[in-house]
Amino acid sequence: MSSTIVPERTIDGPHYQFRGHPLIVTRGHPLPLGAGRSQDGVNFVLICRHATSVRLVLSEPCNPEIETEIPLGPQFFKTGDHWHIRILGLPEEFCYGYRVDGPRGPMHRYDPRIVLLDPACRALSCGRPWGQSEGSTRRSLLTRSLGDRMDDLNPRIPREDTILYEAHVRGMTCHASSGVRHPGTFAGLAEKIGYLKELGITAVELLPIDEFDESDCPFVNPFTGEKHRNFWGYNTIAYAAVKAAYASNWEGGGPREEFRRMVSAFHKVGIEIVLDVVFNHTAEGGEGGPTYNFRGLDNSMYYMLDDNGQYLNFAGCGNAVNSNHPIVRSQILSCLRNAVAESGVDGFRFDLASVLGRDRRGNVLVEPPVIEQITEDALLADTKMIAEPWDAAGLYQVTNFPGGNRWSVWNGRYRDDVRRFWQGEAGMTSALAKRLCGSDDLDQGRGPLHSINFITCHDGFTLNDLVSYNTKHNESNGEGNRDGSDANFSWNCGTEGPTDDPAIRSLRARQARNLMATLLISQGVPMILGGDEILRTQNGNNNAWCQDNEISWFDWSLVDQNRDFLRFVKQMIALRKRHHVLRRTTFFSTEGGQTPDIVWHGTQPCEPDFSTNAHTIAFALDGRRGDRPGLDRDIYVALNAFWEPLNFRIPGSPSGRTWRRTVDTARATPDDAVGLDEGPIVPFATDYRVESRSMIILVSDE
Repeated sequence: MSSTIVPERTIDGPHYQFRGHPLIVTRGHPLPLGAGRSQDGVNFVLICRHATSVRLVLSEPCNPEIETEIPLGPQFFKTGDHWHIRILGLPEEFCYGYRVDGPRGPMHRYDPRIVLLDPACRALSCGRPWGQSEGSTRRSLLTRSLGDRMDDLNPRIPREDTILYEAHVRGMTCHASSGVRHPGTFAGLAEKIGYLKELGITAVELLPIDEFDESDCPFVNPFTGEKHRNFWGYNTIAYAAVKAAYASNWEGGGPREEFRRMVSAFHKVGIEIVLDVVFNHTAEGGEGGPTYNFRGLDNSMYYMLDDNGQYLNFAGCGNAVNSNHPIVRSQILSCLRNAVAESGVDGFRFDLASVLGRDRRGNVLVEPPVIEQITEDALLADTKMIAEPWDAAGLYQVTNFPGGNRWSVWNGRYRDDVRRFWQGEAGMTSALAKRLCGSDDLDQGRGPLHSINFITCHDGFTLNDLVSYNTKHNESNGEGNRDGSDANFSWNCGTEGPTDDPAIRSLRARQARNLMATLLISQGVPMILGGDEILRTQNGNNNAWCQDNEISWFDWSLVDQNRDFLRFVKQMIALRKRHHVLRRTTFFSTEGGQTPDIVWHGTQPCEPDFSTNAHTIAFALDGRRGDRPGLDRDIYVALNAFWEPLNFRIPGSPSGRTWRRTVDTARATPDDAVGLDEGPIVPFATDYRVESRSMIILVSDE
């Protein structure tokens, strides 16, 4: 028995050409979404539910003129809500887009004059070096297919062993001091792998790398008149396209290929790549904002609207993506899956992730479908999922972000409580103890790895500024210093901003060591802001989203200038890596066995002070009672945020082994932090003078 394959029928009607060559037009197939090439031509698929007409536009890269325009009649080119067409005869690289018309009314924003981007496109045309794309015509670009995925294996670092490092692709290497061949690019960042490997971090978390327009910032520097740029990039215009200006080869498929090579290079030294993704809003903004794709394709499907068609603004940026609509969440999943399958990305940090937990009218869902789908997706099973568990409308889900054990969350409570303790606020010892233990009071049975601990991040003061400024100094942003948080819990140590006073400079260095050491001995997953290890400053600016200059850039000359602090950070990271009792997967137990996992102390053994006037806390960890196989050393930590030195009576180690001093933040380098068994013995039942605003760490002999 034989069967005959019937060839797809060509379309009778007008004859279309591109670059002078005839095009063969057929109906095509309704899947997959986007534009895909095969031996039979290029198949285009677009979802558009309410459109009355759709026209496919073809043009040359960087040419605003439309060369060919093909109407897609709904009787022939439409299956369900999928508009589709196949074309044979197109070149290897070309631009395309759609002009769409539809019903008028408060819920719809159709404008057939605008050429819309394809939401599934993998690249945009007219890529330019950073800062040179203003005014250019950007359209969906189909270019040569990517080769096979690189042959490297993902490091698959367990969450308990992870040390995150938040960085900006451009900011890390665009400073003249970076010395890289391709500043401000993926290739430039790859040149700094050796530095990051030596530092000891295990994962780099990159601010958004999806396409955005850095020229869309409306503000100017009031002192210089210079127009600011959208430096951070939290204003996506194409979710599936890599930012061309972050590549040394910004044309065609160059950006995605360079990104993939960068990921592969990090993998080869055992460092993971986590991407910051922004699925809560888009660059289309609210009323009067530009139209790139979603607004002109299906405004009521892609965005949360009220009954009058007004945008619900839970992200604080003009709109909120209707992420729990089945079609929208499918497109979100597609972006995540492609990043993992094609580029080997190891995890995602979801900006304002609580927006993803709302329905189309903004109501908070107990089990949001998009979160559940991400959580249960088989391809994403090995990737790290990190939520920023709040939104701009006041929803705060550090304790109850949906998704179960699969997710970790940025712990804003950790940041604030640690800052408040070292700022000198009284009565913080009880809260600090909870943060040191992995925030078991905020947990719902998920364990300490649910908490991403951080003291600083891109949004706020740097570590240096946290100990150098009492208030924000955002005047140069051009918003009258109204932007940025006023709740910084910072302390300038006696003088606002830069100073030559050696006593204040010494105290600031000590406070920085206190904060960094606290972060790296806390249960949970630590995250370090890139540049904090060399005490980078933003001159008191705590909202540098628009500062594409030395305020935001990584100044590599500080590596040598602040080498003592850099050495301290390396020692603290090494300390954390050596001792699995600092990296538990389960919360401490204080019951059963001969001794509890953790014993709280004060200036006297077994007498912790959790009163409203307290400024000190100490604890000891039993190395025999970790939740991993094998014995560890015992660890004793004493923290003194009081403004005077205090004597701490040293308790016996839980296992009876001798203590050695490993860290004393009041001491100068190299005695502030030493390697294993390199420090002096500290006898039991003796008094150790812990200087004002300092901390010590003792580690038992083997």
